[in-house]
Amino acid sequence: MEQATDKLELVYGLEEKPPPMESAYAALQHLLAIVVGIITPTLIIGNILGLGDRIPYLISMSLMVSGVATFIQVKRIGPIGSGLLSVQGTSFAFIGAILTAGFIVKGQGGGTDEMLAAIFGICFVGAFIEIILSRFFHHLKEVITPVVTGTVVILIGLSLVKVGITDMAGGKWILDNKPELFGSTDNLGLGILVLLVVLILNRSKTPLIRMGSILGGIMVGYLVALILGKVNYGHMSGMEMISIPIPFYYGFSFNWTAFTGVAFIYIITTIESTGDFTATSMVSGEPVDGETYIKRIKGGVLGDGVNSAIAAIFNTFPNTTFSQNNGVIQITGVASRFVGMYLAVILVILGLFPVIGGFFRSLPNPVLGGATLVMFGTVAAAGVNIIASIGQLGRREILIIAVSLGIGIGVAFVPEVLYHMPPALQQIFGSAITSGGLTALIMNLVLPRSKS
Repeated sequence: MEQATDKLELVYGLEEKPPPMESAYAALQHLLAIVVGIITPTLIIGNILGLGDRIPYLISMSLMVSGVATFIQVKRIGPIGSGLLSVQGTSFAFIGAILTAGFIVKGQGGGTDEMLAAIFGICFVGAFIEIILSRFFHHLKEVITPVVTGTVVILIGLSLVKVGITDMAGGKWILDNKPELFGSTDNLGLGILVLLVVLILNRSKTPLIRMGSILGGIMVGYLVALILGKVNYGHMSGMEMISIPIPFYYGFSFNWTAFTGVAFIYIITTIESTGDFTATSMVSGEPVDGETYIKRIKGGVLGDGVNSAIAAIFNTFPNTTFSQNNGVIQITGVASRFVGMYLAVILVILGLFPVIGGFFRSLPNPVLGGATLVMFGTVAAAGVNIIASIGQLGRREILIIAVSLGIGIGVAFVPEVLYHMPPALQQIFGSAITSGGLTALIMNLVLPRSKS
């Protein structure tokens, strides 16, 4: 284990406690990596379903619950939590299924509050699927193998890379509304500047500078963006001073038709989270097999389910582990789970005071893109490491990896291949993680193993 930790060049291992200032410093970099990711699913769902003035409250709840969920994961309360530096946030995987659920309720004559009551009711019940699956994980060792989890982690990283490069070029809104500005010299230049600063600082031999590489890159990019007039504070006007969490604020209802899609995504999330926890163990210099590993995965997946139930109770969407934070661990060299406790407190404070979270929304997309592109790439690299940990690959393993990556990335590149499927299935299988992860899982079950 010490050799693995040395090879990873960790500044602080899992159980080491950095001084308070260094812990807060590292937590801030995790925050910068996830804050936009936490609020973006709520923005997408809110805008498409027409949730209007309810969106700011939903955003506040997403930040607050992410803080609580992160604390549960890193602290490990009884059997709940991985005990790793596992950062939780609002899951992108559920967006399609939640939108489908919302439109089903709307088609039945339901208003905004009725949609939210049904969505949170469905998500609350669905969380118990993941909770139940977590209890049987030790029986699934032959199903969810390093080949499956490694492939899923690679797909997670490659899927996120698209988000990073889109942000570097200006962001999704620019692409959809002002395509002539997408990929402009100033946007790409700003993103590349941040990327270079992160790389230069990360190669420093001084631990404190290396730990601050992401923060340093974003700060330099933010200052340049401010000079160029690319920082917008307009969305901060009219924000409430404080948000109070109220259980099932919009009510509670259930819709069987809408439940099917959400239930399926909970199963997929179990596989995805297993890959994330495996990657976190890997980059933290911890084992990726054996009793300790199984205990962490079971606790982590159970934590995922419990946290998603808490999210539904407090009016936000399902939570899952954030893959980009594995990239932060690799880049900063800080794997201490105690940093996660600092991050949890910061997220709760952001949720209580919406104006603080609003400031982080002012970070220009190219600045975020330059930093996250590095982190997303390291997530994919962690997947390669997981697969490499099993040693020599046989024909069977190569086939599983090849076909799974081919289908997952192929669907992501050519989504038109699913056009003849029902819309609900398009939403589910349109994700590279879902289509590729399921392929890996099924092939691992079906293909016969060699006797050797």
